Amino acid sequence: MLPYNKVTVDLRWITDTESFHAVFAETLGFPYFYGKNRDAWIDCMTSLDMPSHGMTSVHAPSDGVFVLEFENIDDFKKRCPELFADLIECSAFVNWRRMEDGGEPPILVLSFCEEST
Repeated sequence: MLPYNKVTVDLRWITDTESFHAVFAETLGFPYFYGKNRDAWIDCMTSLDMPSHGMTSVHAPSDGVFVLEFENIDDFKKRCPELFADLIECSAFVNWRRMEDGGEPPILVLSFCEEST
């Protein structure tokens, strides 16, 4: 099994684009200059295993993956279908970008939970 670090995001706190970026910036420790848009989110997430880049305060192990565990996923999908689709698309793009552009392995794993634990 690959080593991993995991962060849990309670999606009840995300209601719109602004709260989406606020929750992720706080939870993952994005830098003060975080642009609060899809491209900036992808940039931060692409560097999850590169602490020297300063894009997140939490990191994946250098030889492992980073797990984003989402709580209350079904409710989020119903309330914010566009944001849910963006989240899936951007997460997939993070892994594609690493493999295609940099020859790096995928870094991001998504885990869905219906209720808060």
